[in-house]
Amino acid sequence: MSELILHHYSTSLFCEKARLMFGFKGLSWRSVTVPPIMPKPDLTALTGGYRKTPVLQVGADIYCDTALIAHRLERQKFSPTFYPEGQEFTVASFAAWADSVMFLHSVSLVFQPESMAVRFARVSPEAMKAFVADRAALFSGGSAARVPLELARQQWPTLMSRMETQLERNGDYLFGAPSIADLSAIHPLWFLKQTPVTASLVDDYPAVAIWYKRVLDFGHGAHTEMTSADALEVARSATPAPLPDEVFKDPNGFEAGQRVMISAVDYGVDPVEGELVFRGREVLILRREDERAGTVHVHFPRYGFQIKHC
Repeated sequence: MSELILHHYSTSLFCEKARLMFGFKGLSWRSVTVPPIMPKPDLTALTGGYRKTPVLQVGADIYCDTALIAHRLERQKFSPTFYPEGQEFTVASFAAWADSVMFLHSVSLVFQPESMAVRFARVSPEAMKAFVADRAALFSGGSAARVPLELARQQWPTLMSRMETQLERNGDYLFGAPSIADLSAIHPLWFLKQTPVTASLVDDYPAVAIWYKRVLDFGHGAHTEMTSADALEVARSATPAPLPDEVFKDPNGFEAGQRVMISAVDYGVDPVEGELVFRGREVLILRREDERAGTVHVHFPRYGFQIKHC
């Protein structure tokens, strides 16, 4: 079986979510560090232009978005499960909420001037300017809207008090057993904990603070470093895995073999073009040819992404 290769960088909150997913599952993986801002030539050679991180690579199969990465890791090792029996809808829906609402609030709070001054204290003004420009481009053209700082400050206590109540009533984890809900709620809080300016937004809630440490204790699994050049060679030397055998009629009439482009709808909306080889209830798969990566299958979630004819 091909190795699990995670393309990520250390300061990304969604990358931390992915690393904790490996720890929760007790999986071994290869670590490829990517630049935090564009350009990311080795990564986009694999994805075809999708710029968000993290990205999971398994041979010549490329998985975009942490929601889909979770499903791929669930196939790799079922137990412990991200989706406890009877709670699949609940934990997946909560995870989607945390990845959007909690994420956008945490971004606004972390990117306030006082916090940014601490986070970038050792970064040159030029690098800081490049980062700000990159993030402005990342959020351009999508449906996600920045939460104004004043509104984020106003609403954050409500979000956290609800989590506090949930944990007080359900025990060690948000829904009793550990799940994808915990791993999706933890990374916005991890982001806030990176500077003393925002750490109190987590620490002021005792049940949340205890739960936070408990989830971080899952760790990151066992990983070894890999260069991006070696990851590209893995893809070039591999053959994409067989396609799922699911039978499904696409509601918009898309058929395998059509030339299409797929993009996120919220932010990071850069489209990826290729041949549609699979469209299922949960997953869309494009076949792409790249002179460096060879023939790859790029996997996207259906939810949160859109597909169009080229």
